[in-house]
Amino acid sequence: MLKEFRDFAMRGNVIDLAVGFIMGAAFSKIVNSLVNDVIMPPIGLLLGKVDFSSLFINLSGAHYDTIAQAKAAGAATLNYGEFINTIVNFIIIAFAVFLLVRQINHMTAKLAPTAPAAPTTKECPYCISTIAIKATRCPNCTATLA
Repeated sequence: MLKEFRDFAMRGNVIDLAVGFIMGAAFSKIVNSLVNDVIMPPIGLLLGKVDFSSLFINLSGAHYDTIAQAKAAGAATLNYGEFINTIVNFIIIAFAVFLLVRQINHMTAKLAPTAPAAPTTKECPYCISTIAIKATRCPNCTATLA
């Protein structure tokens, strides 16, 4: 059973999946940084110096200046700013995956074998010479073809 598991784990698809998973996790961190550090600050500035990651609704009734203070006090909060950041992350990752799949499909379409051209000649069954596909009589042996 260990040999079967080793053979399964060393099969190309499983290793490719593991590499893809690790690359996806690293890509996710890059996209998070892009959204939190590059995209959202200018959007927040344009919308009146809003920091989306700090937007929340306190459900406990007490006042807290930051999400960290509310969490430290154990207050229930709706962190809709973080949710907005997560939506932007998802859109960027989904678009990047779309572009990747589109490019792979484009490349595999170029590499796919094309259908062979329809034959234009055939062989005469009587004299074995090459004749036109539409011929009804062999020009070499004059046999009538079906």
